[in-house]
This record gives sequence, structure tokens and C-alpha cells, in this order.
Amino acid sequence: MGKILVFIFDGMTDYEITFISHLLGADAGKEIITIAYENKIIKSHSGILYKPSKLVNEILNEDVDGLIITGGWYGETRPELIELINNLNSKGKLIGAICGAGTVFLAKAGVLNDVKYTSPVVEWTQKHIEVFGEKDPFPRENFVSERVVRDRNIITAQGIAFVDFSIEICDWFNLFESQKEKNEFSKNIKGSTELLI
Repeated sequence: MGKILVFIFDGMTDYEITFISHLLGADAGKEIITIAYENKIIKSHSGILYKPSKLVNEILNEDVDGLIITGGWYGETRPELIELINNLNSKGKLIGAICGAGTVFLAKAGVLNDVKYTSPVVEWTQKHIEVFGEKDPFPRENFVSERVVRDRNIITAQGIAFVDFSIEICDWFNLFESQKEKNEFSKNIKGSTELLI
């Protein structure tokens, strides 16, 4: 079955990870485990309330298939999250991050230093300094201007590309039997003028 960790936090843009959570939980039979720094109700940017299943520091040594982190304007990077990201990366487990905060967490953990990645954070502005900290954590030489980028076990995406992000994660778990099936699924989800002809 396998377990997937989903890191949640106040102000997260939850729509970016609800589709992939559904695909992995309902369709692929994975156990979705929401994790947070503290045991409290999390209020997403959309106003929906979430309750973490476990705390980040409780899950550090648990055997899981991967970690997914959504975006948002949120800057607290605690040592336990950095440790979790690096633990999973060292084991070659899936690490998926989308949009601003998601990719910032990976950059701060140092796991983007040896892979190609994408992020909407193309410039470290004054607002980024105020929310996430002084120093730009991104290895800019590895940035690729794409909707979604998969390099080894790390999948990053622009916030608008949550469908592409979801499809790439499904592909990582070999949920498509062929490239043709992956393409057909993508077409059906996104809609295509070819289907109308």
C-alpha cells in the first residue's frame, strides 16, 4: 500500500495538492498522512480547515513512499522538516514540491543543489526576505523555466501546474502502463480540442 506524507501549514494553497492526494489515496491505495509542526487545526488559504495526522518530528524514521509539500506564503523552516526532507532524499524516496513555499523548503534543505528544478520564485524579492528569510536559498544555475520538472526522485512545479504535477507523481509511482496511457489521462483531465472533433 505505502504511505505518502503531506506537509500542511497555515495559509497553504491546498488546491495544489488535493488532486494528487485524491489520486494517490483513492485510486492508488496509498495512505495519505498529513503532517505539521504542531498538533493544531490548520487553516488553508481557501479557508478549509485541516487536522494533521502526525507531527513532523514523530515521522522522521517511519518508512514512507514519499513527501509532498504545497505552496503558500509561509516561511517557518524548522530543523525537523529539513531532516525529514534529507532523510527521504538520501533513500531516493519521492519528494514533490509545488509553488512558492514548497520549493523554498526544498531549497533550504539543500536537495535542489544537484538537480534541475522549477519554481515560481524566479527572483528573491523584499517580500521573500520578509517571509522566508534573508538569503536566497535557491541554486539558480539549476533552475529550469518549465511547468513541471522531474529530476531523479525530486518533482517540482509551478503553482498553476498542479495537474501536471499530479500526473508526474503518478508516473513516478508507475501508475500508468505506458506513455500513451499517461498522455490519454492528461488529455482527459485537462480537456482537449482533439476530443471534440
